[in-house]
Amino acid sequence: MNDLKIFAGRANPALSAKICDYIGIPSGKVSLGNFPDGEISCKIDEDIRGRDVFLIQPTCPPVNDNIMELLVMIDSCKRASAERITTVIPYFGYARQDRKDEGRVPITAKLVANIITRAGADRVVTMDLHAAQIQGFFDVPVDHLYAAPVLNDYMAQLGYQRDDYVVVSPDEGSIKRALGHAKRLGGSVAIVDKRRSSAEETHQENIIGGSIDGKVVLMFDDMISTAGSIVGAANLCKTAGAREIYVGVTHPVFAGPAIERLNASPITEMVFTDTIPLANPSLLQQTHPKFTALTVAPLLGEAIKRIHRNESVSFLFK
Repeated sequence: MNDLKIFAGRANPALSAKICDYIGIPSGKVSLGNFPDGEISCKIDEDIRGRDVFLIQPTCPPVNDNIMELLVMIDSCKRASAERITTVIPYFGYARQDRKDEGRVPITAKLVANIITRAGADRVVTMDLHAAQIQGFFDVPVDHLYAAPVLNDYMAQLGYQRDDYVVVSPDEGSIKRALGHAKRLGGSVAIVDKRRSSAEETHQENIIGGSIDGKVVLMFDDMISTAGSIVGAANLCKTAGAREIYVGVTHPVFAGPAIERLNASPITEMVFTDTIPLANPSLLQQTHPKFTALTVAPLLGEAIKRIHRNESVSFLFK
């Protein structure tokens, strides 16, 4: 592992530290800052010539600042003669702008992928993309990881029997994800019929599938932004007689009134990972007991080790 170097951006230093602890190497020395006019400064403070470099930087809010910082770090490493530059982007911003759903709008996810590639990234590691086809937006290899094993392990320890579960897909776009979780956790599958009235508002009409009366409902999604959709689905499940409702999500964007909405909802426990940093996750858990934070550092750390050693990453999906 002597040729491996990991550098952390300022977007999620806590996750980067956990990854380095898992691998057993110190974080690389880099000086990041801002000039008085707001421009980003970067200097790699150690020799990386001929090294295998990994840059950890989720492009979470503030999205544009974090993307620009990632690009500056890539260029610094490229000009310092790194052998290979792998960008580890646990959360990929702009992922929801992945298609033209009306006239005269951009496909910004493709634009960001182009910029990262042209900056000099040789490989990309990301997790639970909003749309899997975004992998094809990059002209370099992409390792698309899933937080499902971390969430499944936690849900399996709740103490319920497999027949008690109903895995509910919060919308038709998450059916495949729900089927995957049900295959590993047990139980049946149901689908919430979601109708979108605008970019910000959705309405949940019906539950399609088996009965959830008296059952333990599990819902999974890639991200929660304002929490309108997931809370609407939870309310519908509670009205249909659900005994307990557990929600597992990879990316806790928690924009706007999300935390207040989740607190006031019938959700028993809200489980999320640390792909996106929260201001104070321990305080959030103390203040709001229904929130539980899990880490994906071992999953990302194992992927980094396997990529560095040219071993199979798909092994992690089993």
